[in-house]
Amino acid sequence: MARFIFITGGVVSSLGKGLMAASLAALLQARGFRVRIRKFDPYLNVDPGTMSPYQHGEVYVTDDGAETDLDLGHYERFTGVAARQSDNVTSGRIYQGIIAKERRGDYLGATVQVIPHVTDAIKAFAQADTDDLDFVLCEIGGTVGDIESLPFIEAIRQLRNEVGRVNSISVHVTLVPYIAAAGELKTKPTQHSVRELASLGVQPDILLCRCEKPLPDGERAKIAQFCNVRKEAVIPALDADSIYSVPVQYHGEGLDSEVLRAFGIHDAPEPDLSRWYDIMDRKQHPEGEVTIGVVGKYVSLPDAYKSLNEALIHGGMANRVKVNIRWLDAEMFETDDDLAANLEPMHGILVPGGFGERGSEGKIASVRFARERNVPFFGICLGMQMACIEAARNTSGIEKASSTEFGPTDEPVVGLITEWMSAEGLQKRGADTDMGGTMRLGAYEAKLSPNSHVASIYGANDISERHRHRYEVNGAYRESLEKGGLVFSGLSPDGMLPEIVERPDHSWFIGVQFHPELKSKPFDPHPLFKGFIEAAVKQSRLV
Repeated sequence: MARFIFITGGVVSSLGKGLMAASLAALLQARGFRVRIRKFDPYLNVDPGTMSPYQHGEVYVTDDGAETDLDLGHYERFTGVAARQSDNVTSGRIYQGIIAKERRGDYLGATVQVIPHVTDAIKAFAQADTDDLDFVLCEIGGTVGDIESLPFIEAIRQLRNEVGRVNSISVHVTLVPYIAAAGELKTKPTQHSVRELASLGVQPDILLCRCEKPLPDGERAKIAQFCNVRKEAVIPALDADSIYSVPVQYHGEGLDSEVLRAFGIHDAPEPDLSRWYDIMDRKQHPEGEVTIGVVGKYVSLPDAYKSLNEALIHGGMANRVKVNIRWLDAEMFETDDDLAANLEPMHGILVPGGFGERGSEGKIASVRFARERNVPFFGICLGMQMACIEAARNTSGIEKASSTEFGPTDEPVVGLITEWMSAEGLQKRGADTDMGGTMRLGAYEAKLSPNSHVASIYGANDISERHRHRYEVNGAYRESLEKGGLVFSGLSPDGMLPEIVERPDHSWFIGVQFHPELKSKPFDPHPLFKGFIEAAVKQSRLV
């Protein structure tokens, strides 16, 4: 039977519950245990797919096509365990399922209530597909005391009674603030947060105390006494210089040992942390540095590009260099005034994914700069589409080239698949002709040209990558674009959809329709990011 670790947060939000869950899972995994992490999001949206990046940050996509919370990216990057649809649920999805059952008459006319119907659905989600696991870590979004999270806390209370206390523990992440005027850490917020959680029927077994100053033994003892836990179960969690040093830091404070003790496990092997020591060494002792310009539209909120940010860091680790990321608003490149001044210092230019017309002309101008100046270029999703439009306009003579996403155009180099593929082709692919049927979500296979640059980077001719987009590069323009030097080096298995473009006459120029950043890990950097940073290192020696 899988053992459950329920992770809650108190006092304030943004304490790093997701990072804590990922780090604890990595430590348990390093001891030889099989783990999986799940995220319960209390908001009423069915999923984050239609939420603004400014409110929610990045939408993380799994192999099986789920649009999920960005914390699942942390889970995958730290454990290497591929997330799936069943690893993230929202209140909206829970209620949607219950209401659908009620409308079908599944409840036989009974009154549908939060208890037991909502809590039962939450418990079923937590327990699904856990037979082959040793530990299931369940992170509850939000902060204890929020109205939205009450059904989830109640479900935890019930589930702990049902599986037995020997098979479940509660870990509460809290804040111990430092009051500069008093010159001391204050434990009262933690005491109140634990009291709030206990009043809901969940007594935490372990407290992870986020603090910016070392937590003295006296304060640890005080927290333990007032919060009804062992002193050793009060784990200090100071700010770290890198998220990738957190697993080693938490192990040093005894987090994984205390978790195993709470479960009555005393014979577990010591963790093999060699992987994490190597990652820390590469991060803390770079042998050089490069500067990458990311030309996007959500640059004021780095969480909108969380996986991208981490994948660039992973590429730096693979090459033992520090990656300095410059977030550049694409809109400021709508005129030529700022283009050269901002892009000339860059050793590589990356245009990421996104939706909508805003900033598109600035992205196209950035692609042109990278092409003409022979600066390593990496286009992802919309970035690849902008590379194709730039090529059409400036190397293939199609001056009015554009995307139907931006409005009506006479030269739809990019468009919905239903706009440029024949009915016969759509039928062959089994595509729904409704607009919603054109969305590609999740993992899709692609075939690479054997002698292409990307084939040498991957070391393979067949790949599988994750997608999240509705618009596609129009295959009808392939011949024109290739005459202009932009080669289609990766296609869908049926040869109909362009997946990768590259310029053989350029130092490093690759555009991909998918999101490779979603599969990159610190201990297994994605080959495209590894190659991109390697090219940037070479560029830095030329500048």
